[in-house]
Amino acid sequence: MAQQLLPPSESWRLIDAWLATRVPSDFALLDPPATPDEIRNAERILGTPLPGDLAESLRCHNGVSTWTTILPEQSPLTVSGIVDHWQTCVNVAVENDGLAPRPWEDEPWWHPLWVPWAESADGAAQVIDLRPGPYAGRLGWAGHSGGGDFTDSWPDLASLLHAVAQVLHEGGDVRGLYPYLTTQGGMWWDAEDCHELNGQPLRAAPVGLP
Repeated sequence: MAQQLLPPSESWRLIDAWLATRVPSDFALLDPPATPDEIRNAERILGTPLPGDLAESLRCHNGVSTWTTILPEQSPLTVSGIVDHWQTCVNVAVENDGLAPRPWEDEPWWHPLWVPWAESADGAAQVIDLRPGPYAGRLGWAGHSGGGDFTDSWPDLASLLHAVAQVLHEGGDVRGLYPYLTTQGGMWWDAEDCHELNGQPLRAAPVGLP
């Protein structure tokens, strides 16, 4: 029987408990919950309701205070960061004909119904695709030279957060990435049997709580 998907609030509860115990310095980077007014204002500017799992996630943590590696490939944005990134990308796309796919690409450079919820280390946005259809809610990457990329995308944000919570408490990997601890007591995700980061040793993160 397939395991029931946890709602984002429960996944964050498990992630928070692990971080607070195992990586308190990184746990301290998670911001307090977003307010209802912040979420409503973002929805007004974006012109669409935030997806339910993103709104629930923001009600747990309004992003992070600085870029982190708490999650495997993405650092969560604040509500204001979501709005700023969306506005910037829409403006750039309008000015550079980036709202329509080029003949050699499947996706446009940007779409107004992509909600950027997190950023990668190089500043690309991990977006939630709100275009109507069977793939609504999926995660993808957008914002650099090519079109949006939804290859092997997560079906929704709740699935990603569930996978992270499961790995921290039960072991395993999140699509080939495993959690590690740095010598400075921070968190890092990398391939299996990774032993160093920038010349400094890594150790496999402990599974579960003490």
